Amino acid sequence: MDSDFKTDENSTAEVSALLAPPPTPQLQEYFKKLITSRGCNGIEVKHNGTTGKGVYANSEFQEEELIMKDEILVGIQHSSNKMDCLVCSFCFRFVGSIEKQIGRKLYFKNHLGLSGCCDEDEYMKYNGNEEQCGGSSSTLPEGVVSSLMSGELALPLTDKFPLPSPLSCPGGCQEAFYCSESCAEADWESSHSLLCTGERSESVSREALGEFIKHANDTNDIFVLAAKAIAFTILRYRKLKAAHVNKKAKQSEPNQSLLLEAWKPVSLGYKRRWWDCIALPDDVDPSDEGAFRMQIKNLAYTSLELLKSAIFDKECEALFSLEIYGNIIGMFELNNLDLVVASPVEDYFLYIDDLPDAEKEEAEDITRPFLDALGDEYSDCCQGTAFFPLQSCMNHSCCPNAKAFKREEDRDGQAVIIALRHISKNEEVTISYIDEELPYKERQTLLADYGFSCKCSKCLEDSSSV
Repeated sequence: MDSDFKTDENSTAEVSALLAPPPTPQLQEYFKKLITSRGCNGIEVKHNGTTGKGVYANSEFQEEELIMKDEILVGIQHSSNKMDCLVCSFCFRFVGSIEKQIGRKLYFKNHLGLSGCCDEDEYMKYNGNEEQCGGSSSTLPEGVVSSLMSGELALPLTDKFPLPSPLSCPGGCQEAFYCSESCAEADWESSHSLLCTGERSESVSREALGEFIKHANDTNDIFVLAAKAIAFTILRYRKLKAAHVNKKAKQSEPNQSLLLEAWKPVSLGYKRRWWDCIALPDDVDPSDEGAFRMQIKNLAYTSLELLKSAIFDKECEALFSLEIYGNIIGMFELNNLDLVVASPVEDYFLYIDDLPDAEKEEAEDITRPFLDALGDEYSDCCQGTAFFPLQSCMNHSCCPNAKAFKREEDRDGQAVIIALRHISKNEEVTISYIDEELPYKERQTLLADYGFSCKCSKCLEDSSSV
């Protein structure tokens, strides 16, 4: 890793500046603007003397009341989930149609073995080429699956579950699809223009980018999330620099303060190096912990070198240090929230099942073979991981007063936080990072991976009886 350590030595000051906690007034001003933009006016982010920053109620909340919806800063759909669900690559809303969702799931299931288990090349060969996907499920007549995907075959009552038509990536790749022009534009401007493998990609090397993505899919797709954070910061830096140059009416040198400003949304998450904070797997003996953590560090190094070859920007060189990369991944390890969007296919089949007997029987004559062919996978939801700026500020409690919970109307990737009980004004809003029903010692062991020992009222009570 000598070359990377040299890079770190040459940019030590920049790396240290990026990893330094933002001044409290600057942090509070940022979150104040963010809360206003989100319309979450019942909360505020502020510091306390014990746990650092936290989210506090500045108005009362009743049980089951919505506390906030938090938009994704960066997020990904798990690569293994892409065969199960076709969703917008920016907001993660389902796209296409019920028929298309069912058809592509059956195609992948029957042509590629187990659902969700195919290589990227096979997935790319299919995506957007329904006419090339002949064949059918072993339990369905020949050609039915391709007819579903192409829209030639309509199932009964799917008009009750309309979905946006999928829009292709503006860069020409076959990996990203969108529910609207606005989502396509927002994703392109925020990160995808650098991470697109299509002909209009703005990456340094599309070939290297492909190698980076393949490595991430083969090892850990959290690397793609880290790449999005770096691409987001680079593009933000370029936009800030362009505005700065225009304002000065002349070319200016790279400005560290501009990079710090571009980095600000990422800087606010709690960070530790990934190889230091990742939980030791159950199958790794404690005596081998040092070797395991070095293996994780080497894995991150390999990923970073591939990413450098794909999107390196000399003016943002500090972002490509192993220290920064490790801290970004560690931030996701410690602050990420599962990205889950319920499947409209599940809703559709449940709707059919709830019809009056005569209508149900008529509809099921057509839909039952498809449900049988899907099996338990009919209800697969969109699954991924994401970083949410406000949610990441919420502290843990084993007796939380709030939880992440998607309501019936929540059909995209935003984090939704609901009150579990009455929350008083000025009370801290807390969630549980773990299963709070576990025994005390198990809870403390799991929370140690987050870097703290819980001293909530439940833990204080439980510790006295241990």
